[in-house]
Amino acid sequence: MPPRTAKQLSGDAGEALAADYLARHGVRVVERNFRVKGGEIDLICRDGVMTVFVEVRYRRGGGGSGFGGAAASITSAKQRRLILAARHWLLQHGEVPCRFDAVLIDGDRLEWLRAAFTAD
Repeated sequence: MPPRTAKQLSGDAGEALAADYLARHGVRVVERNFRVKGGEIDLICRDGVMTVFVEVRYRRGGGGSGFGGAAASITSAKQRRLILAARHWLLQHGEVPCRFDAVLIDGDRLEWLRAAFTAD
């Protein structure tokens, strides 16, 4: 396996921050980096009976990009890839109520967007 790039390591750090934050708020991480052909989900969690598919967006600096930039980077194409991966996961683990959240990290600021988008 090739060594991880700086960007991958930064993404890993962001995902770890997000997972810790969600755990402190009662959400249990059940899987990380679920991949299928055509899509990937950063974190798959349980919030009560709800399965939560989480996209993590990490920006290292605090300068000017703001959360609008991070949230806007979850494009409709990205949402389709997340939904595709979620459908595969649900087929393997059983259909349950689910939602799509986003955790946006900009420097030392973190924002958790519950139900950031839907599969409709």
